[in-house]
Amino acid sequence: MRNILIIGAGRSSSSLIKYLLDKSSSENLHITIGDLSLQNAKNKIKNHENASAIELDVFNEQQRREVIKKSDIVISMLPARLHIEVAKNCLEFNKHMVTASYISKEMKALDKEVKDKGLVFMNEIGLDPGIDHMSAMKIINEIRDNGNEMLLFESFTGGLVAPESDTNLWNYKFTWNPRNVVLAGQGGASKFIQEGTYKYIPYHKLFRRTEFLTINGSGTFEGYANRDSLKYRSIYGLDDIPTMYRGTIRKIGFSRAWNVFVQLGMTDDSYTIEDSENMSYRDFTNSFLAYSPSDSVELKFRSYLKIDQDDIMWSKFVELDIFNANKKVSLKNATPAQILQKILMDSWTLQPDDKDMIVMHHIFGYKSKTGNHQIESSMVIKGEDQTYTAMAKTVGLPVAMATLRILNGEITTPGVQLPIEKEVYEPILKELEDYGVTFFEKEVPYLGYNPESIMG
Repeated sequence: MRNILIIGAGRSSSSLIKYLLDKSSSENLHITIGDLSLQNAKNKIKNHENASAIELDVFNEQQRREVIKKSDIVISMLPARLHIEVAKNCLEFNKHMVTASYISKEMKALDKEVKDKGLVFMNEIGLDPGIDHMSAMKIINEIRDNGNEMLLFESFTGGLVAPESDTNLWNYKFTWNPRNVVLAGQGGASKFIQEGTYKYIPYHKLFRRTEFLTINGSGTFEGYANRDSLKYRSIYGLDDIPTMYRGTIRKIGFSRAWNVFVQLGMTDDSYTIEDSENMSYRDFTNSFLAYSPSDSVELKFRSYLKIDQDDIMWSKFVELDIFNANKKVSLKNATPAQILQKILMDSWTLQPDDKDMIVMHHIFGYKSKTGNHQIESSMVIKGEDQTYTAMAKTVGLPVAMATLRILNGEITTPGVQLPIEKEVYEPILKELEDYGVTFFEKEVPYLGYNPESIMG
């Protein structure tokens, strides 16, 4: 049998594992799931005859090398920073590798060795990055193959809560790593190009420079800029394009309210707060406000941030219990961001019956002999339950499909790569349609930019 090793059995691996187990008999596969929690790995395989669960500590070099050596291909579902050690072992033992993460500098540095050994190290083959690359390149290449010139490309993705599970004033719940949500946008200015002009949004302005999107059949959303849209010009072969923008989708009103946390400093992860474990949520909020012997925390909060008491924004913060004097932070030596994450998890954790939703939206502008044209392409996917979430489906299925195609010799181009070549994206996008992951495309009048945008 052909051996597939999956390292990491977290929430995003459920659809990946199910796909490979369903194919295991016809494809002659044995799937080994390695996780720090043996029980977690066992839960994912459900006693399947073609699978094994092992307790795997990725920091145990000897054990890691042993299990990789026995495999034919390795899927790393670890946090991105841990892929590199797995990659080095894959090189050592001549094994192909697949991840859903962005290509790091360390991973890219292995490209020549990977090519020399004829190996495929496929990265960025999840949702975003992943399906966004593949669906974008499909239309971009169709436009260019017809002799047209690309003028505009905007791309947005968001992990949201499904409408039937939307039960809070923020219209948001955690469907992915909460820490990533709290720290979103940090680490430098967001960069993009609009109508030939380079634009930069510093972190403290990011959530007040949003773009409004009306997505077919799903309502109106807002998008804030991702950190670096410019690097995708060369990746997509769009070096001369006048407009290039990538963003994250949220429901209308989220960014304006989130900006309050940014302005207060609650998303800062660079220092720890003294005696944090004994603070109440109210103490935490008050620690970012000016001292006043007479004014309440609520009054200082509204006054400092210029929020009226009848503003829906105010109700959002009250709903989060950030003024509660009885709830304790209970985190020792915690950063503001860590404390904020704990507070938000009280309100934004998906409940057992909740469903998540993925929304992806692309805008393509191009010039042909007959004038300027614009295409919108949208995908909306709802999760089934808390195991087979929309996030797990859209991250895991492309990973699984790419893995099987590499194993079967259908994806052969060697090197450290992402899924922008036709040999990768054409068959995977086609197969994803069988699992309900489809895009709705329509032509709209060419606008050149979104007139509803409040970006500068």
